[in-house]
Amino acid sequence: MSATVASGPAHLHIPLRSTRRDTLLCVVLALACLALYLLPTGFEDRLPDNAVRCRATVVSVDNERVHQYGIVRMGTQYVTLRALDGPYAGQTWQAGNELVGKMELDKVFGPGDTALLVLTLRDGKVADAVAQDHYRLRTQAVAFGVFALLLVVFAGPTGVKALLSFVFSALMIWKVLVPALLRDVDPILLGLGVTTAITAATILLVGGMNRRGLAAWLGTLLGIAATCGLALAFAGPFQLHGAVRPYAETVLYSGYPHLHMTRIFLASIFMASSGALMDLAMDVAASMAELVAQNPGISRRAALASGLRVGRAVVGTMTTTLLLAYSGGYIATLMLFMAQGIPLENALNLPFVAAEVMNTLVGSIGLVTVAPFTALTGTWLLVRSRDVERKM
Repeated sequence: MSATVASGPAHLHIPLRSTRRDTLLCVVLALACLALYLLPTGFEDRLPDNAVRCRATVVSVDNERVHQYGIVRMGTQYVTLRALDGPYAGQTWQAGNELVGKMELDKVFGPGDTALLVLTLRDGKVADAVAQDHYRLRTQAVAFGVFALLLVVFAGPTGVKALLSFVFSALMIWKVLVPALLRDVDPILLGLGVTTAITAATILLVGGMNRRGLAAWLGTLLGIAATCGLALAFAGPFQLHGAVRPYAETVLYSGYPHLHMTRIFLASIFMASSGALMDLAMDVAASMAELVAQNPGISRRAALASGLRVGRAVVGTMTTTLLLAYSGGYIATLMLFMAQGIPLENALNLPFVAAEVMNTLVGSIGLVTVAPFTALTGTWLLVRSRDVERKM
């Protein structure tokens, strides 16, 4: 009897280790990332053939036709730039920088700045030069490098897996989700498919290809399905059009008036909350796996109750996380409402505010459901498998 009990945790841990399968999954996802990177979106031909992009340094600026109106500037800033790379490296051009009085859109250059320069060719010669914006790719690359380095140093092999899942998710969004939406693929089905792939890659890669990871993934999928259903159910009562999102109307006017922006908006709700759903599901599944490993004789009912208690403890903070994440980008808007004395009742009835309220509440409800879903799948996968092993 004592020998059986002592060997229980060790036997339970055997299927939780899957080094060979994890390595195979890493290889498969790395190849998938490479394939996605090389995959054309089908929209590359929208770029003009006679345009050349390069980095350029700002040699001098002429602000004589720039006028200050309070805190904004309007007019034309003339910028002299010297190309730093590309076929025209070393050559200098003057470009006009139109300032329209909108601080979120205007860019003001100064000597020594690095800009993204777009040259328009005509008959093989440069006919026009435009200072598109400040060149930020190097800074973004440095920030990503710091993130990747710290992740790998702190988490080791798990950090490498997390980084791989991060890259895979970004490529799935840019190479699969966005082009398919522009091709009018149903946003709900597409969103469910993309989130299924991303959550599978993230959870099974970081958490491992084992029953613990499978329980977390299934719990996440059930939570995403519940959030999707809630979004569809609340779509009518909230009376919101998908064009409440920034630039949504611009997309419609860019040759895509047939797109179903409302369904795209609804798909974005459960996609946006899927990250928090994964976190909560993994917390519950990992806790249950450890509990069963330390107490191999635990019953299904006791394991389920423990999983639910863990879920209750975590879900309280996770819902606040969603609130902070969704409202963080609207601090200036909230300040404007208060500064102008707009009643809260009026503000909450504004379409774009109601959209964020719907986003937060539906996502939070889905987050609450993922804890019992994961507890149920964890009980079914972990405890049942333990019972089978004991019979064997």
